[in-house]
Amino acid sequence: MELTKTKSINMNEIKPLVVVRFILLACMAAVMLLPFFWMLSSSLKLDKDVFTFPIQWIPKNPRWLNYKDIWTKIPMGLFVLNTAKLTLIVTTLQLFTSSFAAYAFSKLHFKGRDALFLGYIATIAMPWQVYMVPQFIMMRNFHLNNTHMALITIQAFTAFGVFLMRQFYQGIPDELCEAARIDGMNEYEIWWKIMLPLSKPALSTLVIYTFVRTWNDFLGPMIYLTKTNLKTIQIGLRMFISQYSSEYGLIMAASVVTLIPVLIVFLSLQKFFVQGIAATGLKS
Repeated sequence: MELTKTKSINMNEIKPLVVVRFILLACMAAVMLLPFFWMLSSSLKLDKDVFTFPIQWIPKNPRWLNYKDIWTKIPMGLFVLNTAKLTLIVTTLQLFTSSFAAYAFSKLHFKGRDALFLGYIATIAMPWQVYMVPQFIMMRNFHLNNTHMALITIQAFTAFGVFLMRQFYQGIPDELCEAARIDGMNEYEIWWKIMLPLSKPALSTLVIYTFVRTWNDFLGPMIYLTKTNLKTIQIGLRMFISQYSSEYGLIMAASVVTLIPVLIVFLSLQKFFVQGIAATGLKS
């Protein structure tokens, strides 16, 4: 009887805490999502209705024409194509280089391995703005300025990706690799057939991180790309805002289109993203 009473009391104490926690999380989510709802609502309004008060969250007469006009006012399709090209290439290269280097730093033993890893990871603490000028001069000397190859080259390698993948590989037992070597596999086969299939959570995390960063990159394309047919969607959005600064409905529609691919990638991989973040810090 006493045990039953204790359990019932504990349940009664826990329920209010759960409700309060749920309410707080719901309020925080609402605060974070409110600007996105406003942007989506404004993309379906006339310019004169965007800043009306009180806010009309659901337009009475949605103006879907805004989503048609943004493709004709500026070469939006070309900008999306350029951005998708750069994002897919950079993401693929970072997955390859980061996982490959991380395998060497985690499972291979060679002289100076730890010192080299620490030196490489130390570059994370250095902002890109510190070395973007000498990097631009180097790309210009290679005659790569005003080309997509310049952005692909400087973003194909990432210390953060190597660190993320290496931390995940540390959680995979070394005995697994030793057994594969005994069976006659070389290091490339171990990396391809064993390590990569086991590291889907970490790879998904890196995909989301790289995709979002490359898709939303503004400073890199602004520095290296001056021709209109090479520009990305972020530069195109900036051009759109400068040319049609008073047409807020069109600006919001263009912003929504820019956001859609990022949402699709994140929502598709969010399950693995959480697993990857949780598993990365298990071993050092």
